[in-house]
Amino acid sequence: MSVMMGPLLVGAAEPALVTDFWSAALGAEARRRLLRVCTEQGPKTVKNRVHLDVAVGPGLEGVERLVRLGARVLADHLPGWVTLADVEGNEFCAFPAEPVDGPPARVFAVCTDSDRPEELAAWWAARVGARIGPGPDRTPRWLYGCTGWEGIIWKFVRVDDPRTGPNRWRWSVTARADDLLAAGARLLPDGTLVDPQGNGFSAAEPTHPAG
Repeated sequence: MSVMMGPLLVGAAEPALVTDFWSAALGAEARRRLLRVCTEQGPKTVKNRVHLDVAVGPGLEGVERLVRLGARVLADHLPGWVTLADVEGNEFCAFPAEPVDGPPARVFAVCTDSDRPEELAAWWAARVGARIGPGPDRTPRWLYGCTGWEGIIWKFVRVDDPRTGPNRWRWSVTARADDLLAAGARLLPDGTLVDPQGNGFSAAEPTHPAG
């Protein structure tokens, strides 16, 4: 099956505010490629099950640049990482690395919560042609080389907390919906496609040139 990953679809009560933050954090070009912000009624109320990992400058220097843009610190796990929230409370993790020229942050991973991450990683790897690698606990749940997300790791993160409502951040793909359904995706009554563990995503049919 040929499935190409597209930008993350970000639900926001104030799309302009969220767009401005991520454009400043990542650079406008990177934001357009990776994040598409859309209107969602109501404020964020629970922890997102999808978030970004970004590389920033060393120590607290890079984190402070994001805070000046409107982010706030949720938890300090240095020297490893810092958990932040954007201007609408969307969680993301900043990992200090080498000095950064240009925008304050660079996306290197997309993280998706799951109580059975190995199963979900295997299902999506078969769809997007990715190589499965081990997470920190040595279980096979990190994807490398996803078509359309080259250079980005897709991490499936083990969690015990149950899903509460649809994902506010969700991914998009280019693929035939019928192929995804035949592989185990489901179509909800409202027309939303979900993967075998209930993560909603958007699928655009591939276009074929005439002739």
